[in-house]
Amino acid sequence: MGDVAELLAKYSGIRLDIACGANKRENWVGIDIRPLPDVDIVHDLESFPWPLPDGCVLAAICSHYVEHIDPAHFGFIRFMDEVWRVMRPGGKLLIATPHAWSVGYGQDPTHCNPVNENTMDYFDPEGPRSGGILYQIYQPKPWKIEYLAWHPAGNIEVVLVKREMNGHIPIEEGAA
Repeated sequence: MGDVAELLAKYSGIRLDIACGANKRENWVGIDIRPLPDVDIVHDLESFPWPLPDGCVLAAICSHYVEHIDPAHFGFIRFMDEVWRVMRPGGKLLIATPHAWSVGYGQDPTHCNPVNENTMDYFDPEGPRSGGILYQIYQPKPWKIEYLAWHPAGNIEVVLVKREMNGHIPIEEGAA
C-alpha cells in the first residue's frame, strides 16, 4: 500500500474505487475500511476528511456501499459532500445501490440508508424530478444527475457530475 502522494504522482490524479473491498477495479485506487490486499487507502469512509487532497479525483465509482452509510447526523449528505470535495470539477461519480423497495435492500441487516429514484434530486440544484425543490432542503455540495436508471425490484444506477459551487459544470478537456 503506497501513500496518497505516490498514488497521485503515479496516476496524475486518481480514479477512486470507493469501498472497493476485494474487488478493486484495475488501474483504480481503492479506498476501504478493511485492509485487504488490493486496498490502497485504508480509511473509515464515514470519518471526514478522507486522507485525499481537494480535487484529486478524476472519476469515482461507489458500488453497493451507500446503502450501508449511517443516515444519522446527515451521514449520507456528509459522505456525498466529501466525495464532492475530493472530486475535480466536472468529474463523474457512478453509484450503484439496491433500490429502497427491493428484496436486495431489505434482505441485508446492515442496510440502513435507503435510496430510491428521487433521492439524488436532493444533490442536484436543478433536480430533474423536483425542479430543484428537494435540493433546497439541505443544500449539499452541488451535483448534476447525468444518468439515472432504476427498478423498484432491482438496483439504482446513477452518474453524477460535480458542479462548481456556482452551479457551473466545466467542459471536459478535449470536448468541443
